[in-house]
Amino acid sequence: MGIESVLIACLPSAITGFCFWCIEQKIQKQSKKLEKEEKQRREAQDKREKLHEQQELFLVQGVNAAIALGEATARAVQRIPDAHCNGDMHAALDYAAKVKHEQKDFLTRQGIESIYES
Repeated sequence: MGIESVLIACLPSAITGFCFWCIEQKIQKQSKKLEKEEKQRREAQDKREKLHEQQELFLVQGVNAAIALGEATARAVQRIPDAHCNGDMHAALDYAAKVKHEQKDFLTRQGIESIYES
């Protein structure tokens, strides 16, 4: 009767221990799943940020190309003797040059600031 009593007394503890072990395994599995999902979200966010940066670069390059084309066209028209360019053409050229230089200065300043922030 001594061994049976010990086994009967240990049985609830063993069952409780097994249940806690099962719960712990389930929690660990869920934790790993959440970590994996978070990693995937971060990777997707990083990818979106890279694409956004590339889009911004293309926008700046497009603006620069449009300004360059506008300047070249205006200068070519100014060389035509019968074109009779008025002050609007000169003002537009001055404005395009001003915007181009302001944009260049801004991007330069941003680049320098990002170097020192890192």
